[in-house]
Amino acid sequence: MNVLVINCGSSSLKFQLIQSETEKVMAKGVCERIGIEGSRIVYQPENREKMTKEAPISDHTDAVKLVLEFLTDKDCGVIGSLEEIHAIGHRVVHGGEDFERSVLIDDKVIQAIEACSELAPLHNPANLIGINVCRELMPNVPMAAVFDTAFHQTMPQKAFLYGLPYEAYTKDRIRRYGFHGTSHSYVSRRIAQVLGKKPEELKTIVCHLGNGSSICAVDRGKSVDTSMGFTPLAGVLMGTRCGDIDPAILEYYEEKEQMDIHQVMDVLNKESGVAGLSGFSSDFRDLCDGADAGNERCRIALDTFCYQVAKYIGSYVAAMNGVDVIVFTAGIGENNCRVREGVCAYLGYLGVHLDEEANMSRGEEIRISTADSATPVYVVPTDEELMIARETVALAAK
Repeated sequence: MNVLVINCGSSSLKFQLIQSETEKVMAKGVCERIGIEGSRIVYQPENREKMTKEAPISDHTDAVKLVLEFLTDKDCGVIGSLEEIHAIGHRVVHGGEDFERSVLIDDKVIQAIEACSELAPLHNPANLIGINVCRELMPNVPMAAVFDTAFHQTMPQKAFLYGLPYEAYTKDRIRRYGFHGTSHSYVSRRIAQVLGKKPEELKTIVCHLGNGSSICAVDRGKSVDTSMGFTPLAGVLMGTRCGDIDPAILEYYEEKEQMDIHQVMDVLNKESGVAGLSGFSSDFRDLCDGADAGNERCRIALDTFCYQVAKYIGSYVAAMNGVDVIVFTAGIGENNCRVREGVCAYLGYLGVHLDEEANMSRGEEIRISTADSATPVYVVPTDEELMIARETVALAAK
């Protein structure tokens, strides 16, 4: 079965065509700067060179059509016609409390995704456009919605409720939802395979560290707590996001800087995190270079990030009353040995000893703690697209 995986962001569309039996990626790419001057498609068929084409992409409808044109192109395409796409998996950022698992898409599901749009105004509407365009162009192809929030629907109330009037939850749906669920699910299952265990036998802490970062406590295969909250702004500080802060700061900052709430939220989302602390960059590679060159604020930003990740790990050890394995994943988690070393430096109480040579690896599945470490630490590359394809195949086969 050939499965097209589509991930529509606010101004981008990522895609992969995956052959489900072999799990090989037949083609992948991204449409960038949708609705913005300089839009383009980056496309790479299996075992061939990556190609980039500047093209006017006015909206997500244009983007989906352009992707399908490339996939079926007589020169660079990998399929002869759209009939060779047997199922489509759509990443949907927010499913609220309506979806505990992935589902086949029908009119009722679309209505429920629309109802969650106020919880993810930048993402759900774009996700819906991708769904509707595909339904229009390929009406007979089964399509699945795979939700970022679904994996975290197993959290108990004590983990997802805030200390607000209870009506804030029952009336306004204010609670911790968590994100990166597809990644946390994939990685927690994969590490169980690596260890020769079932997910139900393990207490796992997954550190998804990228430009957006979240930590997740996975107890016997189920998410029981996670660092992101009502929105992806919560948790550890990130590339440009502030992470957890005292909520009274918002009013104080408004008054001191003569801003309105929208301007303050822009600062918290786009001008904070390690970029704001360092005044240098949101890219951790730049921060490492800056710190090595003696930039004190780059060093402080890196130290603060590692400290906050380690604090979340510690809190989740307490929440699960133990931990069997800790896993780093995503762009920073998979590739930045300095960050991994910085986090693991706080984990001596868990009997963690870093294997310095193994920790130098980038982007590969590997144990980075020594053989005598009481708690093993691994790097496991995430594969959200493969997880979406697997979920889609399982639903389409029913």
